[in-house]
Parts: sequence; C-alpha cells; structure tokens
Amino acid sequence: MDWTALRLSFELAAVTCLMLLPLGALLARWLAYSRVPGKSLVEAILALPLVLPPTVLGFYVLEGIGGASAIGRWYANLFGGQLAFSFAGLAVASVLFNLPFAVMPMQRAFEAIPADLRLAAPTCGLGPLATLTKIELPLAWPGIVSAMVMTLAHTLGEFGVVLMVGGNIPGETKTVAIAIYDRVQAFDMHSAGVMSVVLLAVSFATLLCTTWLNRKSTGVL
Repeated sequence: MDWTALRLSFELAAVTCLMLLPLGALLARWLAYSRVPGKSLVEAILALPLVLPPTVLGFYVLEGIGGASAIGRWYANLFGGQLAFSFAGLAVASVLFNLPFAVMPMQRAFEAIPADLRLAAPTCGLGPLATLTKIELPLAWPGIVSAMVMTLAHTLGEFGVVLMVGGNIPGETKTVAIAIYDRVQAFDMHSAGVMSVVLLAVSFATLLCTTWLNRKSTGVL
C-alpha cells in the first residue's frame, strides 16, 4: 500500500473541493437563474470534461500552464518554480476537470428552489445576500453536498489528466491511481489490489451518499 500516494490523493481532493465549493456555487447559481444570451455556450464549455478524453484535456491544460505559456512564466517569476508537474499545477487541472461534477448538481439544486420563495424574499426585507444565505443555500444544500462528494471521488480516481499534467513524481504528483498503474506494471498485483479496493470502497460510499441525498432532496427516503 502506497500511503504517500493515498495521502496525496486525499490532499488533492480536499484542495479541489475547497476551491470548487465557492466557485461552483457561484457558477451554478448564475446558470440556474440567468437568462442572458450565451448561457448554453457556457454550459457546453463547462460540460466538456465529461466527453473529452482525459489525455486531450490534460494536453490543453499542460499547454496552458507549461513553462512556455504566459501563466507558466507568471507563476515561475512569482514563485520561482514551474506550475506544470507540481502539486499546484495538479490542483489547477483538478479544478478544471471537476467543474461539471461540481457545477451540474448545484445548478439542478438551485433550479429546484421555487421561484416564488426567491421573489417573496425582498418583500420580507431580505437583501440579495440574506436571500442567498437564509433561503437558497439551505434549500440547495443536498445538491451542494452531493457535488462535493462526487468531486472528491472523481479526483481520487482520475488518471489521464493527472498523469499528463503532474507526471509521476513521488510525494508531489503521484496519486493513488498512478500508484495502482505502477504496481500493475511491476506485477505487484497484491499492492495494486489493496489500493483498488480502497478506491472501490470510496466509490461505492459516494454512490450511496449521492443517492441518499437525491432522495432526501425530493422527499423520497
């Protein structure tokens, strides 16, 4: 069992969830309530990670944050290191390929809130912030929690994008999914099996959690 790779995977998942919680909620709320032109285009762009091969997405992310890119040079000048093939670059890639897993459940949760409640909030003296914190977020919380659970599980199991952007650096970018691949390549099927069981258990727990939350949000238990 590669405990370092497992710890790194959970750290990456935690960072990704922390970054996508506010970002995903803002995007989801805007998509749920906005009627501006171009909304369908934004939704299509956000959903691209669902249909793009992970290596293709990883290639474009690598091109965007590599040392020859503007973002890569800015990061190098500011922090004195490269963004690609680092944990920070891996976190950027993780946020990008997890966008649909975070935004879509939240968007559906916000869309399920009755419009009458939001429209009646100003008549009760609630401003936009109070409406968000006292009405919208409490009603949308099952979708928000479901989005974070799905993001965590997807981050733990991602392989292609992680390998393209982070490489295979022990203690820095080598996640548990890559560790499993390495163990299989070395014919260490026992270690690969143990780590696979861990990911299987996490995935199964994720499905149970999201199913329960979906049933709770619809009032069916």
